[in-house]
Amino acid sequence: MGVCGYLFLPWKCLVVVSLRLLFLVPTGVPVRSGDATFPKAMDNVTVRQGESATLRCTIDNRVTRVAWLNRSTILYAGNDKWCLDPRVVLLSNTQTQYSIEIQNVDVYDEGPYTCSVQTDNHPKTSRVHLIVQVSPKIVEISSDISINEGNNVSLTCIATGRPEPTVTWRHISPKAVGFVSEDEYLEIQGITREQSGDYECSASNDVAAPVVRRVKVTVNYPPYISEAKGTGVPVGQTGTLQCEASAVPSAEFQWYKDDKRLVEGKKGVKVENRPFLSKLIFLNVSEHDYGNYTCVASNKLGHTNASITLFELSEPTSSTLLQEVKTTALTPGKGPGAISEVSNGTSRRAGCVWLLPLLVLVLHLLLKF
Repeated sequence: MGVCGYLFLPWKCLVVVSLRLLFLVPTGVPVRSGDATFPKAMDNVTVRQGESATLRCTIDNRVTRVAWLNRSTILYAGNDKWCLDPRVVLLSNTQTQYSIEIQNVDVYDEGPYTCSVQTDNHPKTSRVHLIVQVSPKIVEISSDISINEGNNVSLTCIATGRPEPTVTWRHISPKAVGFVSEDEYLEIQGITREQSGDYECSASNDVAAPVVRRVKVTVNYPPYISEAKGTGVPVGQTGTLQCEASAVPSAEFQWYKDDKRLVEGKKGVKVENRPFLSKLIFLNVSEHDYGNYTCVASNKLGHTNASITLFELSEPTSSTLLQEVKTTALTPGKGPGAISEVSNGTSRRAGCVWLLPLLVLVLHLLLKF
């Protein structure tokens, strides 16, 4: 349908008016623009949805009657409004111009509009086409999805607008943002864990800013242990074994020693679990704590394990430390007047070394007598 229809008038009045319009807009009159005796109407009018469209028709003083029509519907005849739509208003009706305005234009207003005039008992017409542009809008998009690694993924993004919008997909991941495809449908064959993340759908037609929506794709995969290192701890100290595992969903951890599972609450042993990390903490390491331990990481897709060793680390004894101090204190200086560092942080001059030969001689004489 066009912008509007006829007003409902009493039937007698309607008949009279219809007869008067027969010579104004007769059936079968060809559309003619650029006629020398009739200045042509304006070119095609392009407006955005929600804006106002102005339709102008240039006339002269030879014109006796004028009208604007939308297809077969009369909008205005002279100053008389023939349509019920309040959005259609008369802007001007002068000896040089006859124009109307359609406010708050919508897509159903798009189409041909005709300016019809009567001059010297010869009706002439000129046509203008109204084009309505519509901002892009995403009307359908896939929901967030969780899928196992290796399976196929199909994402959909349907958009509307005038002109028809261009739809593009991009993969947004922590490592990079990459273009994926230019289509409403995105197909991923044998998806990998590196292809997880957000997929952004953008719809653009240059009428307004692009419309953007995102779909989150979660790729599930079994655990793999990325780090598991042995450690050495002296007896009586605190020791920690650490096991890191990557997995989606997050891995659950278990610890074993000699095929025996270690549980939280065992005397002297504490287990701390996080989504991707597990720690086995020995609060006071004893001799029987040393040995090989197994970390097991598992989720619904599988499990993996790694062996970690807690070994004894010798701790320096007090006698060893004392011997080191004595050795340091008795180390002679290099040459007369040298400075020797001792454990209390002071220094002394070793300048009496030259008296030793004299003392040996005196001792020899005393023993002789």
